[in-house]
Amino acid sequence: MSELPVLSDVECRVLGALIEKDITTPDYYPLSLNALVNACNQKNNRDPVMSLDENTVRDALHKLQEKRLAGPASGADSRVTKYEHRSQEVFNFTRAETAIMNVLLLRGPQTPGELRGRTERIHRFEELSDVQATLQKLMQREMPLVKMLPRQPGTKESRFAHLLSGDVEGYVAPPEVSSAPAVEDDGRIARLESEVAELRRELADLRQQMESFRRQFE
Repeated sequence: MSELPVLSDVECRVLGALIEKDITTPDYYPLSLNALVNACNQKNNRDPVMSLDENTVRDALHKLQEKRLAGPASGADSRVTKYEHRSQEVFNFTRAETAIMNVLLLRGPQTPGELRGRTERIHRFEELSDVQATLQKLMQREMPLVKMLPRQPGTKESRFAHLLSGDVEGYVAPPEVSSAPAVEDDGRIARLESEVAELRRELADLRQQMESFRRQFE
């Protein structure tokens, strides 16, 4: 591949949906056109939420096929045409790289902490530094697939964006994984968010138990 393909927002959504369903629902993959439209228009794990019709998704599939990134599934035993992605043949991703790229395609620029939480269905990163290392590998390819965006005012973490839709405004040099302060901060934030979520669940359970106890005396 002499240069990166440049994808539209719809092509990114179609490719991301195919990659996601390949891994998370393999029994229902490859996808029919109708199933792919539904996957593209999901309200969860999508940003922005889209409302694509069959013709729009079909056109995106044709363009992705021209770029060798997707197309009709070969050997699918069905009367209905089904579609698959071919990103692995083009990019030869590791599972960790697939997870990162998939979330960036479906949800736009993300912080390392967000990526760690949102990639779990595809690949579990044990440490935030593993996310950072994977991002750095994607940035250091011969044709970089990811770049780090300038940190927004009032935020502690920088966001990362994929480059399959062309360059993104702003550039910050890739961080060294060994330079730990930011990573440590990110790890503390992620742990605190997890602890808060757990406390909320415990509080909800306690309220439910109290309500059940109260009803016994009514």
